[in-house]
Amino acid sequence: MTVLTKGDRRLKRRRRVRAKVSGTAVRPRISVFRSNKGLSAQLIDDSSNRTLAAVNWFEPELSSLAKDERAKRAGATLAERAKAAGVEEAVFDRGGYRYHGHVRAFAEAIREAGLTV
Repeated sequence: MTVLTKGDRRLKRRRRVRAKVSGTAVRPRISVFRSNKGLSAQLIDDSSNRTLAAVNWFEPELSSLAKDERAKRAGATLAERAKAAGVEEAVFDRGGYRYHGHVRAFAEAIREAGLTV
């Protein structure tokens, strides 16, 4: 019996979610990556392997905010960039992270900004 580390367990969950979730040009995938320092996300069209839009916590307009507000503003920014790219709805890929805290605030901000997730 092997012992799985915290990162290994997350990757196992990530692979399980990725097996079921795929993005298309009409409905791309919002891929979330969370580190100890922040959060970044991409809007990905898996059929053509292209990134349509991206957002990172360390962008100049987001870096001066508090962490809770930063997650909400990052979600709104990604939704604006998605609409500029012609995307109205997307699939949310939480990347193996719990739907809690910053990941949840980010997803809810995307929905509030008008993107159907």
